[in-house]
Amino acid sequence: MGALLSDTRRSITSWCRRHTLGGDGAVAARRRGSPTGDAGGLTPEQELDLIDLLRGRWPEDHALDDELWSRRTVATLIERRFGLTLSPTDVGHYLDAWGLAPRRPEERACGLCVDAVNEWVERVYPTVLRAAREHRTDLWWLGRTRLHGTTPAADVLSAASVRGQTRFMVLTPSVDPPLPREFLLRLCGPDRRGVHLVVDGSWASSELPRRLPRTIVTHLLPSCARPARSA
Repeated sequence: MGALLSDTRRSITSWCRRHTLGGDGAVAARRRGSPTGDAGGLTPEQELDLIDLLRGRWPEDHALDDELWSRRTVATLIERRFGLTLSPTDVGHYLDAWGLAPRRPEERACGLCVDAVNEWVERVYPTVLRAAREHRTDLWWLGRTRLHGTTPAADVLSAASVRGQTRFMVLTPSVDPPLPREFLLRLCGPDRRGVHLVVDGSWASSELPRRLPRTIVTHLLPSCARPARSA
C-alpha cells in the first residue's frame, strides 16, 4: 500500500508540473500566418531558425550588449540575421505565441493547487510586494513553458516583472531542466542589484539553485512538487 501511495503521489506531482508548464507553446511549425498580422514577419522557417539561434545562448554570444534576452535584443538579432525590421511590440507577439505572455497566478497552478495559490496571493503576496518596494528592488514572476513544433522540443524560461518587462532564455534540451543559477544572477543586471522572485511550480525543490546571494530573495508559489515557503 505504501508503494502504491508513493507512486500515486509521484504521478500527481508529474501531472501538476506538466500543467504548470502551461500554454500551447505552439511555434511556426504548428500555426499559419504571422503573429504580426502582415507579410513582413518571420517565415515559419525563420522563426524556427531564430529559436535555434537563441537555444542555450546569451545575448553576448551574438555580440549583443545585454544580460538576458528581451523584446529589444531579439528584434536586433532578427534584423542582423534576417534583415527584417520588427518593433519590440512585433517581437512581443512571437513571444506571446511561445507561451511567454503574462499569466495570472491561478494560471500558474494546476487544478489541485489553484486554491492554495489564490490563498497565497491574498495572504502572502502583499507582504512580498511591500518588501520589494521597501528594498527598492525589482519583483519578477518566474516560470517556464514548453515549445512544440521545433526539434528538439524546447523549454523557455521566462521572468515577467510587475512593470511589464520580460526576460527569457531558451533552454538546451533536458528531460527535466533545473532552474539555472546563472539566469537569476543575470536577472540582477551587471550591477548585481537585488531582486525578489516569485517562482511557480515549474521546478521541484531539488531543482532550485543553492547558495544564492542574499540580494536574491525567492518566494515559492504553493505547488504539488514542493511545500510552500517564502525565503
